[in-house]
Amino acid sequence: MKICVYGASSNEINLRYINEGEILGEAMAQRGMDLVFGAGADGMMGAVARGVTSGGGHIIGVVPTFFNVDGILYDRCDELIRTETMRERKQIMEDKADAFIMTAGGIGTFEEFFEILTLKQLGRHNKPIVILNTDGYYNKMEQMMEYAISEDFILESVLDLYKVVDTVEAALDYIENYVPQEIEPSVYKKV
Repeated sequence: MKICVYGASSNEINLRYINEGEILGEAMAQRGMDLVFGAGADGMMGAVARGVTSGGGHIIGVVPTFFNVDGILYDRCDELIRTETMRERKQIMEDKADAFIMTAGGIGTFEEFFEILTLKQLGRHNKPIVILNTDGYYNKMEQMMEYAISEDFILESVLDLYKVVDTVEAALDYIENYVPQEIEPSVYKKV
């Protein structure tokens, strides 16, 4: 099984997030899960990759050619796929992945998560999506989702399209036990 992991690309974050990323990567490898990611050497991306490497797992990095700068890319990818654009990068990661985990991150991470969630809402895929909510990092985002529901911008059923968990084990258990349900887009979007 291939898991696409989204997360921060900067090391300028609290070490508790980095440590959780390494734990996630190692746990994925121990369960025989491959990593699909944006090929970054730093931040959550690098942490998860280091964890997968230490656990003996397989890593597929996908990166646009304009990121060809020394020290940015994780140098132990088993496969490195180069793209021309960020959009092409995201499409390849989506196509290769059997599931998605969002770890702590910023704008790019949010954008990747909401795009993959929107695609699921529209019935374009039916893969598990997990938010790893380390130390409550995504609590405010969940409050935003609830507020959008209360203001009639989002249907409450959208919350069923992804799972928010607090631990690595819960994230991986959810993915391993995920049973796809038929998705009828009209159930998940406002008309």
